[in-house]
Amino acid sequence: MRPMPIAACLALALASFAPAAIAQQAAAGNAESGRMLTYTCVGCHGIEGYKNAYPHYHVPRIGGQSSEYLVNALTEYRDGTRKHPTMQVQAQSFSEQDIADIAAFISGLTP
Repeated sequence: MRPMPIAACLALALASFAPAAIAQQAAAGNAESGRMLTYTCVGCHGIEGYKNAYPHYHVPRIGGQSSEYLVNALTEYRDGTRKHPTMQVQAQSFSEQDIADIAAFISGLTP
């Protein structure tokens, strides 16, 4: 076997782990910064039994949800892979750090 294809395969394999490492680094959020970013969230997610007008959709309580879940959900809303018009609009303004900060704050709340 020639060394060049082996080196190329190794480089490709190592590069595939880079996004996971970056995502883990970005997941370290600041809860105080997150608290300041979540002032609009409580309007829907903080009301017991809240359902929006149309289409009728139950809004989940998110306090105490895992940070990993929150990061994934907000990232998917921002990127358009998870669909909900209100959440997509909200999440589009968030940077990776904003999402990490929001997740750090919300995951620390009592469910």
